[in-house]
Amino acid sequence: MKLLKLIPDNTDIKFLRWRVPFYVVSVVLILASWGLVLTKGLNLGVDFIGGQMIRVTYAQSATAPVVQLRESVAKLGFGEPIIQQFGKPNEVSIRMKLPEGSEQDTALADNMAKKITSTIKAEHPDARIDGVDSVSGKVSEELGRSGGLALLAAMVAISIYIWIRFEWQFGVGALFALVHDVSLTMGMFALTQMEFDLNIVAAILTLIGYSLNDTIVVYDRIRENLKKYRRMPMAELLDLSVNETLSRTIVTSLSVLITLLALLLLGPPVIFGFTAAITLGIFVGTYSSVYMAAPILIWLKVTSSSFVPVESQVERQERLAREATA
Repeated sequence: MKLLKLIPDNTDIKFLRWRVPFYVVSVVLILASWGLVLTKGLNLGVDFIGGQMIRVTYAQSATAPVVQLRESVAKLGFGEPIIQQFGKPNEVSIRMKLPEGSEQDTALADNMAKKITSTIKAEHPDARIDGVDSVSGKVSEELGRSGGLALLAAMVAISIYIWIRFEWQFGVGALFALVHDVSLTMGMFALTQMEFDLNIVAAILTLIGYSLNDTIVVYDRIRENLKKYRRMPMAELLDLSVNETLSRTIVTSLSVLITLLALLLLGPPVIFGFTAAITLGIFVGTYSSVYMAAPILIWLKVTSSSFVPVESQVERQERLAREATA
């Protein structure tokens, strides 16, 4: 019985034939993504802008009355609440931005929390308050700064690793691919205005790891083929390397996507943004490994002889002498 092969062994897709148009599209998408981030901004969560989260359980109900709960909290005048299922269907979290002036007067935040919880208990007798968490503006700024530094440090460390393992041209290619992946993910959140919190930072770090893994597989095959096919044109060698790793890439991506699609369709709303970020990342990470990380090697003047040690005049004379006496 033959094993099922999604990609035949003799696959020969000319990926790099369209490298210039795809690069132009990618650069435009990167610029558009950052344009959206700068103009529309990100819908930052409580983690980054400060606020309060109140956890509520409806002990005598199978599901929480989210619509009625939102109306009860919104009419208090503290702003529009963000209500999400938190665990079981009868458990929810209510996120509120801190009232103005709460940095100077912490009593304002305490009064807001007390008023919200008392209203919930009065209008929903079976509601149980499980906890009230507060994040100050100062802490949220530190979280935002730490999250940004974590993303930057991960990208730089990955590029240095690839530089050491391969050559500097590969490190530049990997860094550009990661910038592409992160930029498009940020652009999606700016466009959709989904909440951007620490969960999304974790999703982007996961995306960086996935994209790196796929890029290293392609780069490793390119390095092997550079040693094997010294006279092959660089574009053909890159196409060969991508086609040889295509089966592995497709199988890995499909396996992860099956799980992610199940989480998107059936998973709880509280992790929807996290799942959406990784799902987009699978597509852009696979794409960038083929059309970002590989073609840039041509423009960085990598050839089949780039990493072959240059024979010095003394070494050449010694080699000729050995050959003459052999």
